[in-house]
Amino acid sequence: MDLQHLRAFEAIAREGNLTRAAESLHLTQPAVSMQIKSLQELLQVTLFVRTGRGLMLSPQGQALVPAARKILEAVEEFGRAAEAMRSAAYGTLGLGTILNPEVIRLGACLQYLVAHHPNVQPRLRHGMSGWVLSQVRGGALDAAFYLGPPGEVGSGDDICALKLRAIHYYVIAPRGWDARVAGKSWAEVALLPWVWTHEHSTHHRMLSRKFGELGVRPLVAAEVDLEASMVDLVVSGVGLSLARDSVALRVAQSHGLVVAQALTLTADLSFIALARRMEDPVVSAAFAAVRATYG
Repeated sequence: MDLQHLRAFEAIAREGNLTRAAESLHLTQPAVSMQIKSLQELLQVTLFVRTGRGLMLSPQGQALVPAARKILEAVEEFGRAAEAMRSAAYGTLGLGTILNPEVIRLGACLQYLVAHHPNVQPRLRHGMSGWVLSQVRGGALDAAFYLGPPGEVGSGDDICALKLRAIHYYVIAPRGWDARVAGKSWAEVALLPWVWTHEHSTHHRMLSRKFGELGVRPLVAAEVDLEASMVDLVVSGVGLSLARDSVALRVAQSHGLVVAQALTLTADLSFIALARRMEDPVVSAAFAAVRATYG
């Protein structure tokens, strides 16, 4: 027995007419007649009797109609479930994170993801922006938060970037350095000692771009790979550095550091993935969560 037999049986039972049943199945009358004949031979049961008005269900056929319809409805439900699975998000989401969770609204993003895509399991990996970008490009991460100079990613390259918001950075200097940075240009402060950062950091890329545009090389006094270490060296009087607006305000109040508000740079916080992965249901689910969180 196959489904075509059951479909022919149900169609004739429903229409009460061989011609209309064949039309509803987009088959010829002989083809439908053959299917009914095969089904009756297989079951060794008479399903229909001929009358002057067409085919009429026999008592046995009438008893079997509900079971046939139940089977066909179950097959349709099976197909709908499979179709839904093709477009639903299932699996692990390798998600790159940067900065601290509050800045990137990580908790709200994950809350939305878990609520709306319960079959997606986030796997978080934290690092600097340059590192998460390399991991996305290499396929180790599916998507990531990214912070960098405007236009650095997502403009015609292999990365699709959803801009979330701009973050402003200020030059911070040790206590008592007011006269050394007040009213100074970027070219002038390049001559002062700097607390430099790793090439994967946003600070490094923004400052390198700025000083490169001016054709100057900064005086590097030390290099660190943690924001806390960077601030600590500025507090210790080693040299200048960059700090996010909120960090600059906090350390100015708590440690008396100097904030050179005329020396500012802007970075774009974005959510990124490989452009060719944007149709992937897991990646689409991640972008939907971020869009909902950032409005």
